Amino acid sequence: MTIPELIAGNGTAFSYEVLPPLKGNGIDGLRKTIDRLREFEPKYINITNHRAEYVYRKVEGGLMERLHTRRRPGTVAVAAVLQRECGIPLVPHVLCSGYTREDIEYRLLDMQILGIENLLLLRGDKAREDAVFHPTEGGHAHTTDLQMQVNEFNAGRFVDGTPIRQPGQPFSYGVACYPEKHEEAPNLESDFQMFKRKVELGADYGVTQLFYDNAAYYRFVDRCRKAGITVPIIPGIKPLSKLSQLTLVPKTFRCDLPEPLAHELFRCTTDEAVKQVGIEWAVEQCRDLIAHGVPSIHFYTVSAVDSIAQIAPQVY
Repeated sequence: MTIPELIAGNGTAFSYEVLPPLKGNGIDGLRKTIDRLREFEPKYINITNHRAEYVYRKVEGGLMERLHTRRRPGTVAVAAVLQRECGIPLVPHVLCSGYTREDIEYRLLDMQILGIENLLLLRGDKAREDAVFHPTEGGHAHTTDLQMQVNEFNAGRFVDGTPIRQPGQPFSYGVACYPEKHEEAPNLESDFQMFKRKVELGADYGVTQLFYDNAAYYRFVDRCRKAGITVPIIPGIKPLSKLSQLTLVPKTFRCDLPEPLAHELFRCTTDEAVKQVGIEWAVEQCRDLIAHGVPSIHFYTVSAVDSIAQIAPQVY
């Protein structure tokens, strides 16, 4: 089933995003997260993907060696194993960043064989060493380029134009959207037009970047509907849990903290105090979203599994 089909029906669905484990750490931690949140009946679970990056290792003579490595490999394999074990659809992220078109094609083939039917297509972050995003040589610069490759694959054609002899089940996919504008977009209008183009190319739904002001989400959805965009737009929620996030989250994700939330947060002196404020704010956010009839709420779990486990029973 596609994500829109999974979240259709009565009530607001529950879903969340997890990271693959660091290289060599196994997946027991992910199993524990899934077991902990299982009672809230998630309709699907996203699993992130990460480009290779440069790391530094000491070698003889006090020198440093620079290595190009993937710190979190295994997105596809982990998704396949967990989907089989838990019986919940896993939605791997597929990135432009760090991948060639052929790399992506091989991942699509693997996922099709493994019975993964739903994807989230993203451009991905720039490399740490780059000031701005640079596409990988032989890769894609934009999510829309990646969409066109997946569309061609779904239509039974490889990236070089040759036919796929035995096309499998076509992929359904979602894309990201930004109620408060992507950090690299010059203005709201251009950012909105990019999302509109993604939908025109076949995105079955959008999932938003995290936000703390529901009014921004409602404005964005209203504008989409007036423009004829009818796909589900799933709000993404991440409860604050650390003092460092007070400045890091707005800077990293280009989202505003509403004044009432900021006022409470700046009174906090410990991570635990921030965590409690974050839980209380997210509960009210979610209750308001549910009252407005959103089809689903998607939670970002990094540093927040415990908070989400406390939020979910208060809103579902």
